[in-house]
Amino acid sequence: MYNTVFFIILGIIVVSFIFEKLLDYLNLKHIFPGLPPEVADVFDAESYKKSQLYKQVNTRFSFVMSSFSLMLTLLMLLLGGFGWVNDFAFSLFENYIAVALLFFGILMFASDILTTPFSVYDTFVIEQKFGFNKTSPKTFVLDKLKGWLIGAILGGGILALLIWFFQLSGEYFWLLAWAAISVFTILMTMFYSQLIVPLFNKQTPLEDGDLKTAIKEMSDKTGFKLDNVYVIDGSKRSTKANAYFTGLGSKKRIVLYDTLINDLSTPEIVAVLAHEIGHYKKKHNLSGTVSGILQAGLTLFLFSLLINNPALSVALNVEEPNFHISLIAFGILYTPVSMLTGIFSSIISRRHEYQADRFAAENSDANELISALKKLSGKNLSNLTPHPAYVFFHYSHPTLLQRIKALSKLN
Repeated sequence: MYNTVFFIILGIIVVSFIFEKLLDYLNLKHIFPGLPPEVADVFDAESYKKSQLYKQVNTRFSFVMSSFSLMLTLLMLLLGGFGWVNDFAFSLFENYIAVALLFFGILMFASDILTTPFSVYDTFVIEQKFGFNKTSPKTFVLDKLKGWLIGAILGGGILALLIWFFQLSGEYFWLLAWAAISVFTILMTMFYSQLIVPLFNKQTPLEDGDLKTAIKEMSDKTGFKLDNVYVIDGSKRSTKANAYFTGLGSKKRIVLYDTLINDLSTPEIVAVLAHEIGHYKKKHNLSGTVSGILQAGLTLFLFSLLINNPALSVALNVEEPNFHISLIAFGILYTPVSMLTGIFSSIISRRHEYQADRFAAENSDANELISALKKLSGKNLSNLTPHPAYVFFHYSHPTLLQRIKALSKLN
C-alpha cells in the first residue's frame, strides 16, 4: 500500500540522486585547457592530462555505482523488501532487540556484499591504473572482515542500547540516547587512534632526528605541548599522503603518513603540522565535537516525534510501527535537513581551514605550506579547478587556489 509518506520518501531519494548527479556533471565539465598561474607549477602537461582523466574516470564510476545503489533502494521500496526482511526477522526471534539487530544485519551485510565488486574495481583497477594502490588482496579481505566485526560490535551495541532506552522511557528515549551518543563521541575522539587505527595500521613514534627536532622547536614556539607524534604505514594501502590531528587533552596526538614524510621536505612537514596545531589552538577540534553532539541531539529529538507514527512503517510495507522500520524511514526523510546542516558544517570547516593556514603562516613559513600543498595536490592528482557549486556543497576545505591566494596575502 502506497501512502503519502511513501511518495515523499520516493521523491527525496530520486531528487537527491538527480541533484548529486547534476553537481557531478557540472564538476566534470569544469575543465580548463590550462591552469591558473598560481597553480600552474603543480602539474606538467602530461600530469595535468592524467589528473583530468582521473577525475573523469572517478566521476563516471561514481555514476555507475550510485545508480546501482539507487536501483537497489527503489526495488526495496517498490517491492516491499523492507517489510519482507522485517517479517523474516520476527519469524526467527521474539525479542525486539534481537529482531532489530538481525534486520539491520541482513540489510548491511547484503548491501556490502552487493557493492563489494565496486570496491574491488575501484581499488584494484582505477587506483591501480593511476599508480595509487598498494593494497594487497589479503589486506583488502582482512579490512573487509575487520570492518564487519567493528560494525557489528559498535553499531550493534549502540542500536541495542537505543532500543533499550526506547523500551525504558518511550518518547523521551532521545535524552538518554543523546547522553550515550555524546559519551561515545567523546571517547572515540579521545581513543580512536589508540583503539581502532591499530586494527588496520601500524603506528610508531617518530624517530629522533632533524624532523623531530624541527617539530619540537615549532611546537615549543607555539606553546603547544606535543609528546605524541606518530608515523602511520599509509603506504600499506596507497601512495597518497596525509597528516591529521586526533584526540583531546592529554590524549592528543599528531599522525603523519609515511608517504608524507617521503614526499615532503622537513620545513614543508613542519608547516603542515603547524596547520594541524592551528586547529587545536583555535579550538576547531573541540567545536567540531560539540557541533556533532548538538546535531545528534537535534536528530534524535526529531526522530522521537515521528517514531510512533504508523505512516512511516506503512510507507515501508510494515503494518505495525516499530523502532527499526521507523529509523529507516526517518533516515530518508531527514535527508534535506542533513543536507542543510552539512552545508553549514562545510562553510564553518572551510573557515577553520583558512584560520589554521594563517596560524601556520605566522608560526612557520607560508611559502613552505604553499609548497607542501602543491606537492600533495600533484601527488594525489587533485582537481585544481572544481566547479564552485560542487565546492559549496561538498568541500570541507577551500580549494588549493583559494588557499594559495589567502596565504600569499600573508607574506
